[in-house]
Amino acid sequence: MLSEQEKQEITSELVHCEFKQSASVDALKIIQKHRGWVSDEAIKDVAAVLEISADELDAVATFYSFIFRRPVGRHVILVCDSISCWIMGYNPLLDLLKTRLGIAFGETTGDNRFTLLPISCLGACDRAPAMMVDEELYGPVSSEMMEGLLDKYK
Repeated sequence: MLSEQEKQEITSELVHCEFKQSASVDALKIIQKHRGWVSDEAIKDVAAVLEISADELDAVATFYSFIFRRPVGRHVILVCDSISCWIMGYNPLLDLLKTRLGIAFGETTGDNRFTLLPISCLGACDRAPAMMVDEELYGPVSSEMMEGLLDKYK
């Protein structure tokens, strides 16, 4: 069930849209902002508000890399695995992160601090290899840069 705050924020977005379904991504972002991720139940509730099927909204949610359909940690690390990043040091970066965090892609640290996910492109080919922590883009990422970088995320 949507909270009053979530309903209010989604309704505010609908004012800017000619068609309710046009607010799909924004509505999903609102849910994620409040809950950290978007559950199946939330998909159904938002779909009802937008007057579309839950399957249609789920298709939108699963298309966008920044909408999380499973619980994630307090901070999400997205590692770009595009060809540019791969050529410029993707594997050493990924190995360093896996070792430092003790997790693989799709996993969350035991303290719920970090979730590690791949992303097909961060649009930062000029800074390859690149990664993003929450909304902060980093690159080119080196082992020296990694020293202390994750420590600032509590």
